[in-house]
Amino acid sequence: MNKEILEDRVLALKYRPKRFEDLIGQSTISQTLSLALDSNRLSHAYLFSGLRGSGKTSTARIMAKALLCSQGPTSKPCDICDNCKSANASKHLDIIEMDAASNRGIDDIKDLIEHTKYKPSSARFKVFIIDEVHMLTTQAFNALLKTLEEPPGFVKFILATTDPLKLPATILSRTQHFRFNKIAQSDVVHHLSYILNKENIDFEQNALEILARSGQGSLRDTLTLLDQAIIFSKGKVNTTSVVDMLGLIDPKMMDNIFSMILNKEDITKLVKELEVYEVSQICDEMTIYLKDKMLSRDNKFDLLLFDRFFRILSDAKQLLAINSDGTFVLILTFMKMIEATNLRTIDDIINQVEKIEPKKELISEKTTPIIENSLVKNPEIPQKEVVKEKVNTLIVEEETKIEEVTAFDEVLIQTNNIIDLGITNSIETINYSTPFDELPITKPVENQKEEKIEEIKELEVEHISFENEVSFNPTQEVEIIPLEDESDKFLDLYNQLTAKVYDRDYSLGECFEKNFIFNGFSDDKLHIISYAQDEDRKLLFKYFGLIKAFAQDIFGSNIELDFKKEEATILEQKPLVSENVEETSSMIEDIELGSGCVADITKSSVITPSQKELQINDILNSKMVDKAKELFDIKKITVKTRS
Repeated sequence: MNKEILEDRVLALKYRPKRFEDLIGQSTISQTLSLALDSNRLSHAYLFSGLRGSGKTSTARIMAKALLCSQGPTSKPCDICDNCKSANASKHLDIIEMDAASNRGIDDIKDLIEHTKYKPSSARFKVFIIDEVHMLTTQAFNALLKTLEEPPGFVKFILATTDPLKLPATILSRTQHFRFNKIAQSDVVHHLSYILNKENIDFEQNALEILARSGQGSLRDTLTLLDQAIIFSKGKVNTTSVVDMLGLIDPKMMDNIFSMILNKEDITKLVKELEVYEVSQICDEMTIYLKDKMLSRDNKFDLLLFDRFFRILSDAKQLLAINSDGTFVLILTFMKMIEATNLRTIDDIINQVEKIEPKKELISEKTTPIIENSLVKNPEIPQKEVVKEKVNTLIVEEETKIEEVTAFDEVLIQTNNIIDLGITNSIETINYSTPFDELPITKPVENQKEEKIEEIKELEVEHISFENEVSFNPTQEVEIIPLEDESDKFLDLYNQLTAKVYDRDYSLGECFEKNFIFNGFSDDKLHIISYAQDEDRKLLFKYFGLIKAFAQDIFGSNIELDFKKEEATILEQKPLVSENVEETSSMIEDIELGSGCVADITKSSVITPSQKELQINDILNSKMVDKAKELFDIKKITVKTRS
């Protein structure tokens, strides 16, 4: 009995939809579900998402009743059978509703899964409605996945949520998703008028529009506000009572505000009256008022004024967002709106410019000679003749066609002379010499270039003699001029690689320098001669990856290491440094004087045939010899060594 009294008082429960036709603003969803029921193309799981109060839970209950109806499944339940009556009273044993906000744990889902194992008690299906499903925990979702994917044939799931983005993708992929739209304001107003007429309550249309706008697309919120308005207005819903109840600005006061702005009246009194309202709320109300006036095409406003007012209100909202003083923002907004009415439109400015008549003034122009010469003074010419001459100069000059123009030929283009012949004939001829007399005749540039090239060739022939055979004597002193070569650059990079290995580990760097010799760089390949053996070879092989990484950092990422193995026959010996300074000095004296046992180090050192061959190859492959071959066209080179 208490529940019946509650339903009689609360409009949202009393007028909850019982059929698909009763759903407000969701015609697409109701039509789709009705066709699915009539054609028996049912899914095992549905997901309803949308704004609060848009009809998700009501649709889920209607769907459950349509599935369990004795004449069903049908889109139009009979509401007569026991299943329909039990469903309308929310007492059916086979319709299980669960609020996921309060039962969100894995244990609750396990209990629900346990219920799915048992067949329905009296109907053909067992329907599980899970409201606010996004509140479930991750473990609960994971426990529900398998059952939701392959439930028993007699089980149907209907999930409802206001935030589908919080659901896992695995849940979304296992359900048919229906998105409930925001209910249009006109549909809400029509539904409110239907309810008030059925309840025999007087109302004003403007009051219902204010309630529908305050509900923000939620029918349940709007019906709650309507309940409150009926109580506050004592059975008569009018605009004044609704505005006072919601704390909004009266539309008549809003008319007064814009009337004062358009008439540029004093706003001091107006600001004091609006102190009881929030400034952000005032800006919102003014925006809604201007939008209504724009749609109704009020003659007080034009499009340019609408644009300016909306921009001013947008600036006010931005100031409020940074916690500016509300009263100051309100005063500034009103002052800017008043100033916006003073601005002229573009059409007014264009009309003003078109009304300006141009003043006719005679402008006397003085003519000046086109060609001036500091040595020749122009004779005085009467003003009348000058005017005639100016008229004659307005004739369009004929264009002269240049047939052939080259870089070294002189081209003379004759055009109509602007100066009158009478003026030029009156100028006396110049009898003294000028800087332009008897200019030397220069030859064309091409002939000059050919003569210079021939002179250079003659000089080369005189100073250079060619021989077919050139003998090289290593004893002769030759001045070696270093030439830039890319091999030097790659050798420097190789030295950087060696230094980098030393920085990483001194013993590794010592082993690297001792056993590896740079042999060149070509085609992204670093050629290295390797003398590594035994322990050194193992150490270098162990850190080969590190050495290659260093080489890629220095030579580039595409570098490849090409090793050429050779056996170490003769190690390079460094001269021993004696600890005794006196012995060292005496040895140096013996070398300089050519006496003693160390008279000539080169003679005492033993040179193998392989070393001799390497020295000869170094001489023949040297850059200086290659340059000599190129210059003198050498065909044979003889290398002589000391015997």
